[in-house]
Amino acid sequence: MNSQVGIWIDHKEAYLVFVGEGAPETQHAESGVGHHVRFSGHHASQDGSADDQRDRQFAAHLDKYYDDVIAHMQGAKSILIFGPGEAKGELKKRLAAKGLGDRIVGVETVDKMTDHQIAAKVRTHFLPGPPI
Repeated sequence: MNSQVGIWIDHKEAYLVFVGEGAPETQHAESGVGHHVRFSGHHASQDGSADDQRDRQFAAHLDKYYDDVIAHMQGAKSILIFGPGEAKGELKKRLAAKGLGDRIVGVETVDKMTDHQIAAKVRTHFLPGPPI
């Protein structure tokens, strides 16, 4: 079982790298949300302004995305979160709300990275020493 996970995350996608007893394993998750999210449904007059309603729907969509990402991390003893925007902090709060906040070993701001850069960063963080 891989007991440590590093996750690069933004609002569109997440790359998870698991390290532990075996070979590192990677997984990818997509949120399915873009910059301009359009939801069909109620009229603005029913539940407040249209912008407020879109914001609530966007937040609910992100919560589901974060829950999906968290489901991939079940069993991880140590979690490193990094990424370019607000998603890493939002995921940290979601983990804390689910009682997993004590497993977070770091939260870092980094720019866009390739799959190989993400994997190297996670290996370096959890497995210091010569490259694998």
